[in-house]
Amino acid sequence: MRDLVYTVIGAVCSRMRPAGVQRLGRVLGWLFWHVLPGRRHLAVANMEKRLQISRKQARTIARTNFNHTAWAFGEIFLARQVDYHFWRDHVLVSPDDRQRFDHVFDQDRPVVAVTGHLGGWELLAGLCRLLIPARCCQVVVRLPKDKALGRLMLRLRSVGHLQILPHRNAARKVLRCLKNKGMTAFLVDHNCSREEAVFIPFLGRTAAVNMGPALLALRAKALVLPVFLFREGGMQYRLKVGEPLDTATLTGTRGENIRTIAQFYTRAVEHMVQERPEQWFWMHKRWKTRPE
Repeated sequence: MRDLVYTVIGAVCSRMRPAGVQRLGRVLGWLFWHVLPGRRHLAVANMEKRLQISRKQARTIARTNFNHTAWAFGEIFLARQVDYHFWRDHVLVSPDDRQRFDHVFDQDRPVVAVTGHLGGWELLAGLCRLLIPARCCQVVVRLPKDKALGRLMLRLRSVGHLQILPHRNAARKVLRCLKNKGMTAFLVDHNCSREEAVFIPFLGRTAAVNMGPALLALRAKALVLPVFLFREGGMQYRLKVGEPLDTATLTGTRGENIRTIAQFYTRAVEHMVQERPEQWFWMHKRWKTRPE
């Protein structure tokens, strides 16, 4: 029964256009702000401490942030609509960012793309699929505990040759894709267990950073490429591409290299959060896992 309900919701919502998802985000953002006081207080407190701003400033940013977060989750229903028309009509990219992106994929090397819960992250994989149509293209995701909801999310995100992999037991498929000079993308800014983590400063406080993407990039001798998609107002998005890290050039021990890579992508996310704080997922318990 739950599968049927989710399927109907998915079918109806997938017909929405970007403007409809934006309106839905505003409504849900307003609702979440008023009915989730715990998350509201968490977001405000996180901003106040991590951005070193006043409580009044934090509340102002947080109110906008709830709209962005609700909008971001709603964008999963747009994933199948990301095509060349969407790219032409809704995505801005500077010549420098496009040049960095093309330069990485012109090298015929495996690529680990890293991003965070920023802006339109649900649309980012579809854009990468468009820009590199001839390569294996994967996204590793964490699924919710609700298995029926997880199945719906996999269906909504899967399109064309884009593979969506649940993070459990994904390593073998990831390494196979990278061995074939493909691209695998990870969200690298969520909290994780102590066993999965290397502890690194993030926004001024030590955080548990998932070492999995770093380990896989190191094993594949991949380029690590920071990629983000921000909202620019209206229905416009901006693609931002950072300088890559070539893991084949690292000369430390295995543990040192894993830490270097994890620091690299953590700092990339940190820089973007500081640049666009209203578009990050502040209601997440990012610093929950602590070192022993």
